[in-house]
Parts: sequence; C-alpha cells; structure tokens
Amino acid sequence: MDILLIAGLWLDGSAWDDVASTLRSLGHRPVALTLPGQGDGSTSATLDDQVAAVLAAVDAASGKPVVVGHSAACTLAWLAADARPDKISVVVFVGGFPAGDGKPYADFFELRDGAMPFPGWEAFEGPDSADLDEEARRAFAAAAIPVPEAVATGVVRLTDERRFDVPVTVICPEFTPAQAQEWINAGDVPELAGVRHLDFVDIDSGHWPMHTKPAELARLLAATGPERAARSGKADLA
Repeated sequence: MDILLIAGLWLDGSAWDDVASTLRSLGHRPVALTLPGQGDGSTSATLDDQVAAVLAAVDAASGKPVVVGHSAACTLAWLAADARPDKISVVVFVGGFPAGDGKPYADFFELRDGAMPFPGWEAFEGPDSADLDEEARRAFAAAAIPVPEAVATGVVRLTDERRFDVPVTVICPEFTPAQAQEWINAGDVPELAGVRHLDFVDIDSGHWPMHTKPAELARLLAATGPERAARSGKADLA
C-alpha cells in the first residue's frame, strides 16, 4: 500500500524518516513529501504550489493511496481528497483538522519578512510538547523551516462534494477521540461533520508523534486502510 506522508508547518519530508522505516518493514511504500517552500529552497511558494505537489504524488502512486496529513497539512490532505475523490482510499489526519472552504490555510502566527517562522515553544506549552525533552525541542527549533507567506495566508478552496465519500481516520495525539467528536458535534470542524465514514484512533503522545512515537504511529497508519475504513462509522471511537 502506498502511504503519502505530508508533514505540518516548519517540517520537510525528513520528519517522517523513522515512521517511513517502520512502514517499509511492514511491507508498505511510504512517500514522504517535501513541499514547495518547506525544504526545497523556494521562499516564494504558494498554497497552490503545495497542493499541486500533493496531487502529483497522488497521481504517481500505485493504486489508491492512503494520504496522511499532520497538523495544518490535514488541510492539504483534504484538498487532495477534494481534487481526487476517486483516487484516494483513505485520508488520515494526525493531530489536526481540515480548514473549510474560504478559510486561510494557516495564518496562525506572526509573519516576518515574507514568511511565518517557528514561534517558539511558549505557543505549544502543555499537552502539545509535553513529551519532547529539551534536546528534542532545540533540534526541532533549529531545523524549523519558515513557511512562505503565500502558503500560510493562502485561501482554501473546496469544490467537490464527493470528498465526503472518502473515508477519514483521525489519529488523536494531544487530544482524545471523545474530544474530537465533541468538537465536530459542536460545529467546530464543519468539514468532518459531513464525512460519511469517520473513524478515530488514539495515540498517547504530544503533537508530533512522528518524533516521539514513530513506530507506534507507523503501525496505526499501516492498519488504516480500506478494510478498516469499510468497517468505520460516524460514531466509532477506537
């Protein structure tokens, strides 16, 4: 099974190295994407450029891949489902939810010199970063790649209602499946309220399980395939 891995803000494809290693040992073909503007040397990339890179990976995949989005990149995974609803077997959201149509992609933090740099750990104190030690925090901050302004402020455009037919699994790190369901029920995540096959999986980690629980995350991704999606329902809590 091809599994496309899209990391969140400030990360390139190397964020998935340990996850990808375990996935290969389990017989899968992981494809970790380095997005335009986040590791390829470009500083002028746009959200459309990143979407195009994800769609190119979907089109190049063998069969119908699983598309995994982490954090803000959950929106990229969902944009892929919107553009290729018949070519994706499952979308997996890790530690995040997709933005809705007409919303900015990720204008969460201050922009400086045409980019959104990593804001520091104060913004992520608590459950997000509780499992990262000081060495891991320093390494993350040192390697963080500023997100181009045209990516962060790009406007999300969703056009195909068939995206709601694509099965979705939400892997819940710093929040619980019950919390995720509550947010959906409250109308805080309108895109997921329309998903017809929605599943939840818990993982005991902070916001970056690819760093702190890579083998466990890989096993969860390996188990998230068409067979599981076929069994899932909107009220399922795993």
